[in-house]
Amino acid sequence: MGDSRRSTPTPPALLSRLLGGRAATILDRLPSAPGFWRSPVRGVPFTAVLGLVLLFGITALFVTGLLSYAAYNPDLNPVNDKTPDKGLLGFYLFDWPTGPHWLYRLTQGVHVTLGIVLVPVLLAKLWSVVPRLFALPPARSVGHALERISLLLLVGGALFEFVTGLLNIQLEYLFPGSFYPLHFYGAWVFFAAFLAHAGLRVPQAVRVLRSGGLSGRGQGDTLESPAPSAPTLSRRGALAMVGAGSLVLLITSAGRSFDGPLRRLAVLTPHGAAEPGSGPNGFQINKTAAAVGVTTVDTGEGWWLTVSGPAGDLRFTREQLLAMEQHSAALPIACVEGWSTSDQWWRGVRLTDLAALAGYPDRPPGVLVESLQRRGAFRRAALRDNQVRDPRSLLALEVNGEDLTPDHGYPARIIVPAAPGVLNTKWVSRLTFGEL
Repeated sequence: MGDSRRSTPTPPALLSRLLGGRAATILDRLPSAPGFWRSPVRGVPFTAVLGLVLLFGITALFVTGLLSYAAYNPDLNPVNDKTPDKGLLGFYLFDWPTGPHWLYRLTQGVHVTLGIVLVPVLLAKLWSVVPRLFALPPARSVGHALERISLLLLVGGALFEFVTGLLNIQLEYLFPGSFYPLHFYGAWVFFAAFLAHAGLRVPQAVRVLRSGGLSGRGQGDTLESPAPSAPTLSRRGALAMVGAGSLVLLITSAGRSFDGPLRRLAVLTPHGAAEPGSGPNGFQINKTAAAVGVTTVDTGEGWWLTVSGPAGDLRFTREQLLAMEQHSAALPIACVEGWSTSDQWWRGVRLTDLAALAGYPDRPPGVLVESLQRRGAFRRAALRDNQVRDPRSLLALEVNGEDLTPDHGYPARIIVPAAPGVLNTKWVSRLTFGEL
């Protein structure tokens, strides 16, 4: 008797049986055919270089993203936590410090600028491996199936994180739901797939680059075309083009963290609202008073600040606050969208002095800050005790020698060293000192 075991035909073989002589022509026209992709640039060496760049770049993005998450102090108070049910994913190793005062300006500037600069590298990497996405059969084994699933998560996660990040820094919220949980959970899915993929591919990438460099060609290179087109660009030329694209994005984005000519070149980074004119209050903002529903009626003569604590509820007019001992601090504004200002000269009442009035003369605790604004995610924000105790932390009444303008938070705003911009609450109406 003959052997009754029969191998399962592959999809191309099955199609060949069904279509006969026409199968070869049809198969060659499908993206799954090796000859469909004819660029001579594709190959494991080219992909390996891009992969190593992304290995370091995406790791830096992930670390600075976690630092930004920590800067929001999400475990301090529910009003700061925009990632509910985060569980173990919500860990961070230290409470956010107040020094150096430019810390958040640096970490978030690196996070956003690097994310923009890596876009050409990511697109080139996806282009270089696109033949593998169409390879048949979809899974040759359980291990191969797991690798393909991780690849889908990697590609999908990368596109999701980069697209939502780029939309956020341009203040374009086209995606459903809040940016914070979407980007946070998406980052964990993407980074888990990224680590799995890196563990599988980095050793191979290093071996390829050591053995033959960019010009190396060898058997078993599943990315090389068996019938490449005539070359119009070398692999080194293609990498140079990707690098040039990243350099252009760097020049047109990094300047939003600096003053002078570089800032004027930063045409691709978030501008938010138009620059609020020139003079002492002529530095960038995201939200105007009108945009959040704050009117002159709210901030006029009837405004007062309520300070709460063991001493009860105390009310102060702006004139009474100006009559208190005034202190100054040179601090920047740095936002999650990646832009920042240079140090502005703020003047007002120290938070420690207000805490003493509230009944905490020795070691002030944290404070819950409430704003007049009627809408927005950070109408209320909590600050840690170390932020309150820093002598540079102020309830600011003036900036650069003049009264705050309405768009900069008149009649009073919070300014704290190294804190994200949204925690430097504008249009403050109430400060509640105590356990948070």
